[in-house]
Amino acid sequence: MKSGEIRKRFLEYFQRNGHTIVPSSGLVPKGDPTLLFTNAGMVQFKGVFLDEESRDYKRATTCQKCMRAGGKHNDLENVGRTARHHTFFEMLGNFSFGDYFKEGAIEFAWEFLTKEMKLPKDRLWVTVFETDDEAARIWQKKAGVSADRIVRLGAKDNFWSMGDTGPCGPCSEILIDQGAEVGCGRPECAVGCDCDRFLEIWNLVFMQYNRSADGTLAPLPKPSIDTGMGLERLSAVMQGKKTNYDSDLFQPLIHYIEELTSVGYGTNADNDVSIRAIADHARAITFLMTDGVLPSNEGRGYVLRRILRRAARHGRFLGLKEPFLYKVNEKVIEVMGGAYPEITRAKDLISRATKGEEERFFETLERGLSLLDEEIRILKEKKATVIPGDVAFKLYDTFGFPVDLTADIIRKENFSIDEEGFNRYMDEQKKKARAAWKGMEGKASTQELYKNLSAAGLKSEFLGYHMEAVSSKVLCIIKDGGSVDTAFNGDTIEIITEETPFYAESGGQVGDTGVIVGKGFNIEVTDTKKPVNNLIVHYGKVVEGSVSVDDTAELVFDIDKRNATRRNHTATHILHALLRKTAGEHVRQAGSLVAPKGLRFDFNHFEPLSEETLKEIETEANKIILKNIEVKTDVLSYKEAIERGALAFFGEKYGETVRMVQVEGVSAELCGGTHTGRTGDIGLVKITSEGSVASGVRRIEAVTGESALELISENERSLKESAQLLKVPKTDVPDKIKKLMEAQKELEREIERLKGKDKAGAADKLLSFVRKIKDVSVLAAKVDINDAKELREMADALRVKLGSGVVFLAAQQDTKALLLAAVTRDLTNKYSAGEIIKKLAPVVGGKGGGKEDMAQAGGTNPEKIGEAIELAYKTVEEIGLQ
Repeated sequence: MKSGEIRKRFLEYFQRNGHTIVPSSGLVPKGDPTLLFTNAGMVQFKGVFLDEESRDYKRATTCQKCMRAGGKHNDLENVGRTARHHTFFEMLGNFSFGDYFKEGAIEFAWEFLTKEMKLPKDRLWVTVFETDDEAARIWQKKAGVSADRIVRLGAKDNFWSMGDTGPCGPCSEILIDQGAEVGCGRPECAVGCDCDRFLEIWNLVFMQYNRSADGTLAPLPKPSIDTGMGLERLSAVMQGKKTNYDSDLFQPLIHYIEELTSVGYGTNADNDVSIRAIADHARAITFLMTDGVLPSNEGRGYVLRRILRRAARHGRFLGLKEPFLYKVNEKVIEVMGGAYPEITRAKDLISRATKGEEERFFETLERGLSLLDEEIRILKEKKATVIPGDVAFKLYDTFGFPVDLTADIIRKENFSIDEEGFNRYMDEQKKKARAAWKGMEGKASTQELYKNLSAAGLKSEFLGYHMEAVSSKVLCIIKDGGSVDTAFNGDTIEIITEETPFYAESGGQVGDTGVIVGKGFNIEVTDTKKPVNNLIVHYGKVVEGSVSVDDTAELVFDIDKRNATRRNHTATHILHALLRKTAGEHVRQAGSLVAPKGLRFDFNHFEPLSEETLKEIETEANKIILKNIEVKTDVLSYKEAIERGALAFFGEKYGETVRMVQVEGVSAELCGGTHTGRTGDIGLVKITSEGSVASGVRRIEAVTGESALELISENERSLKESAQLLKVPKTDVPDKIKKLMEAQKELEREIERLKGKDKAGAADKLLSFVRKIKDVSVLAAKVDINDAKELREMADALRVKLGSGVVFLAAQQDTKALLLAAVTRDLTNKYSAGEIIKKLAPVVGGKGGGKEDMAQAGGTNPEKIGEAIELAYKTVEEIGLQ
C-alpha cells in the first residue's frame, strides 16, 4: 500500500467515526514561544487541551507536518545513521477534546491497524505506563490482547509530554514484531529493547495533566486523547520494508541522488549514511522554507542552516563539489507536491534560497576541511582526541561550520570538541560587540559612532549574492546620531543586523530597499549604505510596533528593484566592453550609477559618439544578450584577477581578495555588485542618450528589461498615432513631418502678413465708433479676436490711429468676456486705464486692473459686453469731470 493511500485511508477512517479532518498546521508554531518547531500533531491543539480556546468539534484527525531538529526533541545527529530517525516527518493522529478517552482511543487504533491495514494481530504488542492498570484492562477486554503481550514500562518510555512544560500524560504504544532477523540477536531481546525488532507504530497519549515550569502535574479540565503514528514507519511496515528509507516516501529521492552522484545505494555503509541524510534533509529544507524559515545564525534559521550544511557536507563525501541540494528539493516537490501543494507554490523560493546557501558554504568548505584535517593530524601526533575550543570557534566564525557539523565530521576519528572552550569564545565575542555600542548615545557623530562600532568588532555579513531573504539578529539601532536599545512606531532609524541580503550602495550601484519585519514590528527600508568596512546600515522608518536590540528580524529586499538593478549592472559591463572595442582601448570608466530605472556610465573620451557608433554598440549589446552567455563570478586574488585581464574601476579600492565578474568572450571586471545569472536575463538594452559631462568625459545612459520595453512601447505608440494622424505609413512619418513643417513656416509667414493688413483695415473701420467727450476722442467697441494678445495688438493700432484718446475694447472668448482699456500717453495724467477697467469689469462679472496706459480684465458674463461698451463712454465722462 502506497503512502498516499495510507494517508488518505487514515483520515477517511476517522472521518467516518465522527472526527473532523483538520489541515496540518505549519512547522513554526503560532503563539507558542516554548517550541522551536511543531514536533507533534497535538501542537496546534495545545490551547484546546488547556481549555484556553474552543473548536466547533470535539474529535479531530490530522496528518501533521513535524520537525525534530532542535530543542528537547532533536534527532539530527542520528539522521542517516539509523533506519528510523528523521528531521522532517508526517504524523498521523486522532484527537479527543473531552469526548472519548482511553477506551475509545484503544478501540479505534486496534480496529484501524487490524481491519483497515490488516496487520496480523499475533505480531502486535502493546505497552502501558507502569501504574496504568486501567489501560491494561481495556487492552485485554476491548482489543483481546493477552496479558503476556502487554508490557509495563516506566516514565522514560510511557509518559509523554510535548516539551518541558504543557499537556502530558501516560501513554500506550502499539508495536510490531519485525522478526528476530531484524533484532540485536541477544537472548534477552524483548519489547523495550533499543533494536529495531519491536518497532513502535502508534503512540496513544492519554492527556490528563498539565506540567508547570516547576514540574508540578495538575489535572487537565477535560481528560483528552492525543495519538501519533509516523506515516514513514507505517508505510515501511505496510510495504514490507525494514527501514523507512526503503519506503516509497524516500526511494524516489534516493534513486535521484544515485543519479546525481553516480554512487549506488546499498553498496557501502558510509555512502548509504550520506545518501539517507541528503534525502531526509532535502525534505526538511523544502518544508521549512515553505513555512517561511530561511537560513540564519539565530533560532529556527540556524537549525535550517545546520541541516542544509550537513547535507551539503554529505554531498561532498559523495564527490559533489557544486550545489546540488536545490535539485533534490525539486524531486521532493515532485514526490510530495500532490499532498502539500504549498511546496509547489514555493518552488522558486526554495530553489533560490537553497542554492544560495550552498554556494556560500561551498566557497569556504574546502578551506575549513583543510584546517580541520591539519588540526586532527597535529592532535594525533600529540595522542590527543579533543578539538580545542578556539579551533571549533574559528571553523564556526570564519568558515561557517556549525559546531555540531564539526562534531559530525570528526566522529569517525573518535574525536570530540571542547564545547566549554567553544562556548567561552562565543561569549567573549558577544561581550566585545555589546561593549562597543553600549553607552554611546550622543557622544559622537554618526560616522564616528560607526567607526567606533567597527573598531570594537561589530560587523554585519552580506548574503545577498545568493539569498533574497535572511533571518538575523538586530545588533544595533541608531536614532538621532546615537545608539538606542529600542525604536518605536514613527521613528526614523539606522539599523544593523548580524546578516543581511540588502546590498549597500557601492561601486555605483544604489543600495537596496525593502522591509525588515519581526514579531511586533515592521520597518520600511529606503536605502542601504556601508559607512565603514564590515558594517552594512539599513536606513528606514519604523511603520509598525517597536524593535529592540537582540530582536530576531526577517530581512527581505525589493526583488523587483534588485532584478532591475542586476540587469542594468550587467548591461553596464557589456556597454563598457563595447565602448572600448568601438571607440578605443583608451576608454575607461570614470564613474557610474546603476539603479532600478536605468544606468548611467561616464567614460574618458575626447569627442561625441556618432549616431552610427551608438547604434552599432546597442546592436552588438543586444546580440550578446540574445546569446544568453553565463555571467560567472570568481573570488580570487587581486593579482590573479588582473593577470586574467580583469579591469579595475575608477574610485574603487580593492583588497587582496577580489570578486571578478566575467561575461565569457565579452568582459571581465572587478566588481562587488549584483548581476544577472546570464546575459539573456537582461532582456533588452536601449541607449537613451550620450553627451558631455566634463572636459574629456562623456556620459552614456540606457535602460534595460521592462524599462526598455516600456520605452519601445511608448515610442511605438507615439509613432503609430502620428502615422494615423498624418495618414501615411509609419515609415513615411519623418518625411511627412518635414514637409509639413516647411509648409507651416510658409503659412505662418503669410498669416503674419495678412494679419498686419487685416488689423490695419479693422482699425480703420472701428474709427467710426469714436465719440468726442470733453474734446477727448473715446472709442468703445466689441471686436472679434482669438486671445488677449490680439486684443492688445488691436488697442495699440487704434491708439496710433487716434493719436490722442481713450480706447475700450471688449471681446468674447468661449464663455468668457475679455475687456481692455488703453490711454494714449498724453492723457494718462487725467485718465487711468486701470481705473476705467475697475469700474467696468464688474458689469461682465469679473475684475481686473493694470497701469495708467493699459489695463485688462476677464469676466464670466459675456452677454453683458454691450452694456459695458455703453457704460465705457459714461465712465470716461465721469472721470473727466473729477
